[in-house]
Amino acid sequence: MKQYDNVVVFDHPLIKHKIAILRDEKTSMKEFRELVEEITTLMTFECLKEGVPTVQKQVKTPLETCTQTVVADNAIAIVPILRAGLGMVNGIHVLFPSARVGHIGMYRDEETLEPQSYYCKLPDGIEEKLVLVVDPMLATGGSACDAIDALKKRGCKNLKFMAIIGAPEGVSRVAEEHPDVQIYVSTLDRCLNEHGYILPGLVDASDRLFGTK
Repeated sequence: MKQYDNVVVFDHPLIKHKIAILRDEKTSMKEFRELVEEITTLMTFECLKEGVPTVQKQVKTPLETCTQTVVADNAIAIVPILRAGLGMVNGIHVLFPSARVGHIGMYRDEETLEPQSYYCKLPDGIEEKLVLVVDPMLATGGSACDAIDALKKRGCKNLKFMAIIGAPEGVSRVAEEHPDVQIYVSTLDRCLNEHGYILPGLVDASDRLFGTK
């Protein structure tokens, strides 16, 4: 795959270890859900090293008062792409429990493989926040691009996209259509098959998260 300035593929042994268990067809729904949250927390720690709105605050220790850097109040919003993106929300809330959550609902047409939008509910003032758009699987890139388009139309300018597993086709599409959005992927897989599934992948993340198949 072509190298893009706005794409980061993680190379962390702990993330690799958890993804290996995540892929396993024998992994239970409970463990799958926990792993998605754990991987998301690790990704969030890395991807928010830059670009997080901060302010200076005076803190009184038992010995003296000092100036400390803290994340600005209400500075972050999480927007999962339904359904699977819901599985990543708690992983971010571990680090930012007060982050507001919006929802964008999309499903993939099984014949055209194109995304179809059916729901959008976003927090007030989201255009002023750092927005983390999350979806465990970045396959064709259609849903990710449409979700980012919807957020930009709402006025959002500070956007980051996080996926646990990405296909080269989807990563390239999002990187090229939205060069101003930083993309973070835990692992880059080989390709898409004729049905639009990532290989080797883990099949459908929503079904494995929620036990619907």
